[in-house]
This record gives sequence, C-alpha cells and structure tokens, in this order.
Amino acid sequence: MQSGLIQQLGNLGLPQQDIIIATFYLVAGLTVFFALRVVISKNIFHSAIFLAMTLIGIACVYLYLNAEFLAVAQVLIYVGAIVTLFIFVIMLTANIQDRAIRQTNEQVFISAVSAAVFLFILIKVIKNNHWQLAANKGTQNLGIAQLGRSLMTTYVLPFEIISLILIAVLVGAIVIAKSDKNDTT
Repeated sequence: MQSGLIQQLGNLGLPQQDIIIATFYLVAGLTVFFALRVVISKNIFHSAIFLAMTLIGIACVYLYLNAEFLAVAQVLIYVGAIVTLFIFVIMLTANIQDRAIRQTNEQVFISAVSAAVFLFILIKVIKNNHWQLAANKGTQNLGIAQLGRSLMTTYVLPFEIISLILIAVLVGAIVIAKSDKNDTT
C-alpha cells in the first residue's frame, strides 16, 4: 500500500522504507503528544478534542499494521460516535465554564507514582520478552468482505445476541435515568 506522496518522495531519491518509518514515528509522536494533552488540559472541551485526535492517530497506526477494518471502526465508533457524544454532553452541561467548578486533580502524586510503576513494569516485560515473527502457518489474509461474510453467516447468532444485550442495556439506562429524574422532582 503506497500512496502517491510516498511515490513522489521516492522519485526524489528518498528510500521508501525510510519515508514510511519517518512518517510512522511522526504519527506515533503526535498521538503520544495528543494523549498527554488529554490528561494535562484544564479545559474539558479541549480534552475531548485532543481525545479525538489521539484516537485518529491510533487509527493511523492501525493502517501501518495493515488493519484497515480496525482503522475504519476506530474512526467510526470512537471518534464518530463516542467522542461526539462526549462533546455534546460537555456543551449541553450547564455551567461548565463556571469558575466555582474545580477543574484540577488533587491526586497528581498518586497518579504519577502509579503511572511510573506501570511504565517500569511495561518496559521490563517488553525487554524480557523474546520477540519472534509469527510464521504464516495456514493463515490467510482476511479482508473486510470476508469479515462481513463471517459475521452474517458463521457468527450471526453471537452477533445478534450481543445486539440484544446492548439494546437491553440501553433500555435499562433509560429506565434508571427516568427513575432518577422522577425522584428529584
């Protein structure tokens, strides 16, 4: 999968592999930057926008892994639905910019220690693991069409059961929200 930009840069004498690696590190760096901005931003609306940018960056990483379906699902479900819902909730919440609302976290020390411990464990696991490439033993390259066909033939029953569970959860959330609204009036 080579885009026109990579081909154009390759025509200038730049090796395509170096271009791909450089763009990967650029995308990964921007994704980490936006993820940090989600955490350290004091404005909740800005945090939601940075979350959307982080999720788009993760979708780009999925494209580097040749997982196009995951990239599309990431953008449609998380950026298109979840983050949009967050933004609507933030915009519809009354007095979100009120100065009386505390927008800082007083547990910074505990959070920093927990993050440092988790990072140490993660680095230790990555360092001690002997990474090997998986051999292609009878695996086939499944595309989106094959995945859709499998969901609608072989896995149609689990797919429908999950959709029924999600509908039950939505109905339950509406009932709980309605009963809380009646209790306050």
